[in-house]
Amino acid sequence: MLIDQAVILAGGLGTRLGEVSMETPKPMHIINQHPFLEYVIWNLKRYGIKNIILSVGHLSDVIINYFGDGSGFGVHITYVSENKPLGTAGALKLCKPHLSDKFLFMNGDTIFDINLDDLALASRTENDSDILALRSVDDSSHYGQVVLSGHLIKSFTEKQEKGLGLISGGIALLHKRTIDIIPDGSCSMEYDIYPLLAAKGRLIGKEYKGFFIDIGLPETLLSAEKLVPIWRSKRTVMLDRDGVINIDKGYVNSPDRFEWTEGAVDAIKYANDAGILVIVITNQSGIARGFYTESEFKTFMIWINTQLRARGAHIDGWYYCPHHPTEGIAPFCIDCECRKPKPGLINKVIYEWDLDPNCCIMVGDKESDIESASKSGIKGFLFDPAEDNLLLKFKEFLK
Repeated sequence: MLIDQAVILAGGLGTRLGEVSMETPKPMHIINQHPFLEYVIWNLKRYGIKNIILSVGHLSDVIINYFGDGSGFGVHITYVSENKPLGTAGALKLCKPHLSDKFLFMNGDTIFDINLDDLALASRTENDSDILALRSVDDSSHYGQVVLSGHLIKSFTEKQEKGLGLISGGIALLHKRTIDIIPDGSCSMEYDIYPLLAAKGRLIGKEYKGFFIDIGLPETLLSAEKLVPIWRSKRTVMLDRDGVINIDKGYVNSPDRFEWTEGAVDAIKYANDAGILVIVITNQSGIARGFYTESEFKTFMIWINTQLRARGAHIDGWYYCPHHPTEGIAPFCIDCECRKPKPGLINKVIYEWDLDPNCCIMVGDKESDIESASKSGIKGFLFDPAEDNLLLKFKEFLK
């Protein structure tokens, strides 16, 4: 089962931040001209998770007025309000009528950049268990530590002295049935429900090493102003499709003709696990020639991504040129700026994703791919599907 829903806790009082949270909800503090919560939602959207439940309370109007129904951010948002503070578990229980059978549960004041598809895969592998994403931190004194036995979480310890420790990263993948063990009234997931699940042998943990920041303290909020924009302008791999991801059999646009190149799925997952964006850049003159429509192409790309997500991987986005300068039908028979070797598509990706060209590469099987990369000011690498394994090439290209 693929995960397409997330519950984000955004109703806390932010008492540890002091006066700065008196008029601004903690997740709405501005980081590089955007509320912190906007980065959290952006990160979910690139995984195809667009069904968002925002649990709100303190100064909820600030959040609702900014995000609205979510359509301006490419998602759909449902709001669930606390009339009085109910704790993290109590707030989640209020969301029950809106929940899917499985959903992500996360904090609105934390970014933990992990491969969410891998988290879902780990849950399925471990008997479809509830699962926490864990993070090792140098100073765990502000958090309760997690004790593991294999993959099972055995217990949680209270906040201790400074030192290295394994903590909850603020992201869980839960089943709707878990809500049934939450009592009425105020209740904490961290101190009540997670320990109860662990005692029943129903909670597993998996450690991830991705970017992590929690803005719950004045010093971490200050560091977020520098670190979050750097994280947001992520390293990126742009991939040609036919001949790189799949064997080029000529105008491939159906599952029966699709065949992965060697190492393709593992290569994409390798990038996902490393926090690197994966964007497809592809010429699709089959649209101009009338072999398939734009709608059919998009549907097929969704199918490809569904196959990847079932294996713990995903493509963050895809950009395509439907044109040809001499062949095809109107309005696609034109000499455009987006068809490789012209740089239009790559430039568009760099602009729309706010990327640093120095942190981007292009991988293609034709010289036109490399020429397009060069014109855009990024590095290009040739891939030969007959000779190369894409995973091995990724490790070489991304050094």
